[in-house]
Amino acid sequence: MEIELKENERIDDLEYKGLKIIQNETGFCFGIDSILLSDFAKNLKKNSKVADFGTGTGIISILLAKKSEAKEIYGIEIQDDVAEMAQRSVKLNHLEDKIRILNIDLRKLDLEYGNRYFDVVVTNPPYKKVGTGLLNEDEKKLISRHEIKCSLEDLIKQAFIVLKDKGEFYMVHRSDRMVDVLCCMREYKIEPKELRLIYSNKNSEKSKLFLIKGIKNGNIELKLYDPLYIYNEDGTYTDQILEIYGKK
Repeated sequence: MEIELKENERIDDLEYKGLKIIQNETGFCFGIDSILLSDFAKNLKKNSKVADFGTGTGIISILLAKKSEAKEIYGIEIQDDVAEMAQRSVKLNHLEDKIRILNIDLRKLDLEYGNRYFDVVVTNPPYKKVGTGLLNEDEKKLISRHEIKCSLEDLIKQAFIVLKDKGEFYMVHRSDRMVDVLCCMREYKIEPKELRLIYSNKNSEKSKLFLIKGIKNGNIELKLYDPLYIYNEDGTYTDQILEIYGKK
C-alpha cells in the first residue's frame, strides 16, 4: 500500500508478523518498553475492547492487534500530528477494522464512550513528573516523557472510570516510581495483581523498568514473576527477548 511519508518520517519493520510502523526521526520513537508491554498484555480475553492510553506511534495497539484476540482497540493520543501519523500506520498494516485512533484527551474518554465501556486499558505513560529530569526542548518529546498533559493519577483515575468491573489494567513504568504507581492503583481500586521487574542484564544492580497488571475491584493478591533480562553479557538479546520477537 502506498502511504505518504512526511518530512523526517521513516517506516520501520517491527520484526513481528510483517508489521511496520511510521516514526518521525525528530519526535519520540518507541522503545523496547512498548514491545515488552504488548507481550505482557497479549493474553487478553477473546473479543475484548481495549483502550491504549497515550498510544503515540500506535506501537502497542498495532502489536496487540496481532498478538491478542482483542476485538476493538482504541489508541488515545492528544497530539494531533502524532495521532495522524499513528492512523497512517494503522492503514499501512491494514488494521482499520480493528484499531481506531482517537485524537482526544484521555481524561475526557468517558464523555465519548461512557463509564465501564472497556475490558482492558494498556499504557506506556510519560515516566517523569513535571519539573524532574532534563527537559528536552522539543515539545513532542517533552509531552511523551513528562507528565505535562496527563499525570499518573489522571491516567489511573480515568482507567478506573472507563473499565468494566474486573477489567484489566496493564502498564510499564520506571522502577523508581513503583511506589507511586502501586499506591495510586490501590487508591483508585485497581488492585495490583501481577508484577515483573525488567533488568538490562543479569549483572545489573538495579531494575530500570517494571510491568504491572491490575484488576478493577480485584481481590488483594500480588504475584511476582521471574525478572526479565534484556541483554546477555555480550550485548545480544537474551532468549527471553528473542522469544517475544518470535525469533526463538
